[in-house]
Amino acid sequence: MQHALDDTKALLRHLIAFPTVSTDSNLAMIEFLADRLEGVGAKVEVHADPSGTKANLFATLGPEVDGGILLSGHSDVVPVADQDWTTDPFEMVERDGRLYGRGTCDMKGFIAAAVAMAPFYAEKVKDRPIHFAFTHDEETGCLGAQALAQVLRAQGVRPGVAIIGEPTLMRIIEGHKGCYEYTTHFTGLEGHGSGPDRGVNAVEYAVRYVGRLLELKEQLKARAPAQGRFDPPWTTINTGALVGGVAHNVIPGKARVDWEMRPVQAGDADFVKDDLHHYCTHTLLPAMRAVMPEADIVTEVIGEVDGLIPADENEARDIVAELTGANGADTVAFGTEAGIFQALGMSAVVCGPGSIEQAHKPDEYLALDQLEECLVMLERLGAKLGA
Repeated sequence: MQHALDDTKALLRHLIAFPTVSTDSNLAMIEFLADRLEGVGAKVEVHADPSGTKANLFATLGPEVDGGILLSGHSDVVPVADQDWTTDPFEMVERDGRLYGRGTCDMKGFIAAAVAMAPFYAEKVKDRPIHFAFTHDEETGCLGAQALAQVLRAQGVRPGVAIIGEPTLMRIIEGHKGCYEYTTHFTGLEGHGSGPDRGVNAVEYAVRYVGRLLELKEQLKARAPAQGRFDPPWTTINTGALVGGVAHNVIPGKARVDWEMRPVQAGDADFVKDDLHHYCTHTLLPAMRAVMPEADIVTEVIGEVDGLIPADENEARDIVAELTGANGADTVAFGTEAGIFQALGMSAVVCGPGSIEQAHKPDEYLALDQLEECLVMLERLGAKLGA
């Protein structure tokens, strides 16, 4: 185990040195991981995004058959700008039983552990393949995982189990809400503040739209499923920003509302979107266009990521419980890529080293004992592959 830990720490040091903030390229890190996996005999595919500056990696050890086990992690990290770090965020520092650096727990620690175990898996794998999926742009809408899902579907690649190594303190997570993010743009008519009826006040219509969101927010509480396991058990709506206007005495012609909902069931998302469409079409837009026919309300989809739905039968949960000795599984509030893999027909769980409480913060760290627990799980997985 000490050898595996040393290899993982060395790998993690390399991964932290790649500044894969979501706004920047992840190609250097993906190429580095591709070289490591190809070196142990994995079949590696790298799929670039349309810009050519980012890519997903999908690799396989073992036979090209259905039912494999997928280890998944995202390569991107959140920005460090305006955060008060005591060390260089892109240089891993080991201190007091912790590994500090941007992405140590979210989630390059898991990626490093999985790749460090690849030589062991290459020796052990028999009839059931093991796959590695490392994606781009998870932090900005799970764009990479959604693109990878399209590739796997088109190629007919059908892994049976997905283990997503987000930081859960090595608890098994079998469910989380979806995350649907939107920006709604309002186009009105500017004018002098002394004549409000001669303009179309985009901010005022945006405020009315937010009012509707607040009404829906309350209605969703009554739609909570019986014996819901989430906290809170209903679909939530959050208004993140309302932006518009230039001066006290100018009728604002532009405004925008940034908002999100976190569905516990697909029907809730349809309920909200249908209601807002009806409200805009039959209430807000007729009033706006009575003054200016070109007035408009357009909702931009930033990302719609399905949740991970707890299932009575879940091979991924059962396997990870066997590997870790856990007696149960939980749900969490934060989102992951797990629902995307579940939608492809895989059983899926989230289980990885570190705490979500450390993610996205200055002086992000991964405790060494967490990394060791992860390596124990992954080592046992290798033994299972060879059984």
